[in-house]
Amino acid sequence: MQSYHSVGVVGGGSWGTTLAHLLGKNGNRVLLWLRDEESYQDIKNNHRNRKHTYEIALSEKICPTMDLEEVGKSCEIIVIAIPSSNFRQVTYLLGNHVKADQIVISACKGLEPQTHYSMTEIIREETCVKKIGVLSGPNLFQEILKGSPSAGVIASEYQEVIKKAEEIFSSSFYKIYGSNDLVGVELGGVMKNVVAIASGIADGLGFGNNTKALVLTRGISEMVKVGLKLGASPWTFNGLSGLGDMLVTCSSPLSRNYRVGYYLAQGQKLPQILEEMKAVAEGVNTAKVLHEYCRANQIDLPIMEGVYQILYENKPISHVLSELMNRLAHLEMDTNLLQTASSME
Repeated sequence: MQSYHSVGVVGGGSWGTTLAHLLGKNGNRVLLWLRDEESYQDIKNNHRNRKHTYEIALSEKICPTMDLEEVGKSCEIIVIAIPSSNFRQVTYLLGNHVKADQIVISACKGLEPQTHYSMTEIIREETCVKKIGVLSGPNLFQEILKGSPSAGVIASEYQEVIKKAEEIFSSSFYKIYGSNDLVGVELGGVMKNVVAIASGIADGLGFGNNTKALVLTRGISEMVKVGLKLGASPWTFNGLSGLGDMLVTCSSPLSRNYRVGYYLAQGQKLPQILEEMKAVAEGVNTAKVLHEYCRANQIDLPIMEGVYQILYENKPISHVLSELMNRLAHLEMDTNLLQTASSME
């Protein structure tokens, strides 16, 4: 039997609005916090957020608010869907109004530029909340709004967080899976954005399926390298937040990160692409953060380093491609590393 909850969604962009709609359609009372007056009025008066989710009629269970205190004090579960660039600032403000027994779930697939922190680490720093989770998976918001069968994974150290997430999100067209590997699930959702840029570049250059398979499989290998360093299970990256999310974002023109790569290969400049997109492509920032982290920790990520060089060093795509294809051959998979990881689980 469905149990209903009071849920807060922090962030009124396309993803936050979509999550609020999904939660409302499931019968939950949803407080959606926005800073944008235009979107606030549109949802309040017309049950639409045309600035971000077009003409889709939103659930009437959504109550828009511009009062973050109202969300913090009245919602037992709070989902934060803010871009990484503003995540700490908003979470700090929210932290003034929440209690330790509330549940807070990150729905942002990014890393903080200055600290290299994940969003759940920021939640730990800026709030007193202990029961923290992350939502990830192959979730293009346009398809969820249309009711296409989709799934996500919720990861947390607390079983209660997983159980409550299943209750509030699961529906006839959206399924939630659980995971105890918070680090792996969060990292998968973050790193696949950089691989999606590489995939978009490959498609923009007119390459075929062989190239796409190369980018995806080696991209997964690079994700596993970083995941093992940070204590994640390598098997997590074969799931929804790793391979699943990559299959979507590395092939769909609905993916912002894919479009960044595609248009770069078509000769457009990054500032122009981002300006015309008018939305955040988290992979652009993530490429820089990963470059800094991996250089400091001596982790070799050829594909992701190549994306960084294209984005931030203006290195010609043809040069990066040539260097990737001329790297010395080595074993496809470091089985010793995987055996060590397996023995630790």
